[in-house]
Amino acid sequence: MNAAIICNGAVSDYSFYRKYLNGIDYIIAADGGASHARRMGVQPHLLIGDFDSISPEDMEYYRNTGVEIRTFPVNKDKTDTEIAIDIIIEKAEKEKEDINSSASDIKGSILDIKGTLFNDSAFNSSVIIIGALGSRYDHSLANIFLLRKLLDKGIRAKIINESNEIMLINNSIEFEKNIFDKITLLPLSHEVTGITTYNMIYPLNNATIKMGSTWGVSNEFAARSAGVSIKSGEMLVILSKD
Repeated sequence: MNAAIICNGAVSDYSFYRKYLNGIDYIIAADGGASHARRMGVQPHLLIGDFDSISPEDMEYYRNTGVEIRTFPVNKDKTDTEIAIDIIIEKAEKEKEDINSSASDIKGSILDIKGTLFNDSAFNSSVIIIGALGSRYDHSLANIFLLRKLLDKGIRAKIINESNEIMLINNSIEFEKNIFDKITLLPLSHEVTGITTYNMIYPLNNATIKMGSTWGVSNEFAARSAGVSIKSGEMLVILSKD
């Protein structure tokens, strides 16, 4: 499943995000993110939130389109973004169960021989999160930290805005050079060990970086594609442009 969450953070160039939304199977708009979705010209499958940040006009528009709407109280223990992530996780796990159930009836397949049909690492789900960053640094940091919740479930995720792509890894990742030409590696755990990069101007080979170090800031592509692998820990990989 390829999913997207559209939040209520800063969005300027609505056309920028349309290419990221191509091929998305399921879109959740979190509260005022529904206003962003409307201006992007995309129709969410689900609208969630306490709806304290969506305009009455946009709310009426979505009611008239028949989109599913789930209302949550203003006073709650989770942000609208975390609720949206929980829904994506539940949906991805249900999809995995359905695939496993169907595949278990196939006799003599390679998957049956190996004994494991689909585990978390093999199951391909991905999420992009738009509108997660803005002037409220507490909201922005909280949303970045929520990437860990998806990583723990084996779901690939990235936060996107017009200047950055933010990902959290615990093994390896590859990426292509596009408008983002800077690569920053920041530990989100106490330390990250065995950091090895390829096709970067400033290479790392089996390095260790501790949280609080700026060693991994502002690397650059040495080719059209680059990548990084780690042996332990969790690391933010941020592609950015000036």
